Amino acid sequence: MSQDEPTASREREAARPVRVRRRNWLRGGMCAIGAAAVMLLGAAGTAAVPAAASPAASETAPLPGFHHGRVAVDGGYLHYVRGGSGPALVLLHGWPETWWEWHKVMPELAKNHTVVAFDLPGLGRSSVPPDGYDAATVAARVHQGVAGIGLDRVGILAHDLGVLVGYAYARDFPDGVSRIAVLDSPLNAFGLEQAYGLSWHFQFNQTAKPVPENIIDDAEHVRTYLGWLFGSARHPGRIDQERYFRAYSAPDRRSAGFEYYRAFPENAADNRANAHRKLTMPVLAMGAQYAFGPAVAESFRAVATDVRQVVAPDSGHWIPEENAGFLRACATLFFGPEPQEPPAGDLASCAP
Repeated sequence: MSQDEPTASREREAARPVRVRRRNWLRGGMCAIGAAAVMLLGAAGTAAVPAAASPAASETAPLPGFHHGRVAVDGGYLHYVRGGSGPALVLLHGWPETWWEWHKVMPELAKNHTVVAFDLPGLGRSSVPPDGYDAATVAARVHQGVAGIGLDRVGILAHDLGVLVGYAYARDFPDGVSRIAVLDSPLNAFGLEQAYGLSWHFQFNQTAKPVPENIIDDAEHVRTYLGWLFGSARHPGRIDQERYFRAYSAPDRRSAGFEYYRAFPENAADNRANAHRKLTMPVLAMGAQYAFGPAVAESFRAVATDVRQVVAPDSGHWIPEENAGFLRACATLFFGPEPQEPPAGDLASCAP
């Protein structure tokens, strides 16, 4: 049976309330990671360490109509992939991914926009800064990158960790953001922290250096850990997992990923201190049906005045790859002109 064919268990799961499904998704992961952790800890220090794949080698697959570039920012440089023409649209990926998570939606968006997908600092093919992984600092560096490639006012489409960065960008540089769409991540101190106790990886990734680095210490451990994480998806087979296994096989990239999680408490304090600085541009808050659902919009209502709630159907956390068709349609509406006919159904809230 293919991954797209319904099963009885999926039908039962789909009938449950969103919050119950989200809790089961996370708790199911806890059971799986417990077994994986035993294996990892038992293997640490005994397995041969294979040569780490070069991030550049794992990220050079061509995307027709786009070109690669890099731009200097504080702490090094950002790698980006750019294509299309029209109003600028900046794409910010999550963990454990790279700019490539957007490859299924970029060609469609580039028909009407100048699309720029950045690798976050320390990840993908961007340089690895020694510090500054909190959302506000990363947002400032992305803002430098946007200015450095000649862009001014942009739309932002962000997922996972990119949501934390995208929010800080829109808050700290509001005149430079026309609108922002955030995918399947609540904000620190306004909802994300409620998931810490439900999924082992949140607290593991936040553990002080070098504990996570010494446990996930070679390419096979990366495959086991990230493979478990992607296994919680609604459609794991739609995610280009091999690419991300390679991208995080380099020790410095793995450590940079952990640093983003270690900055969560700093992000929470910063968000609470600045919650009065409301976003006034339109915010599309999209949660996945089988992950955070309406919790994304709930989180952003604490910091924004114009929040449009959307739930991506038939998708787990990795919406850009699990349900790229829905995201293409919704983002095209949200970042485009007013449609001649108002959309209906799941796309109703996507209209500008």
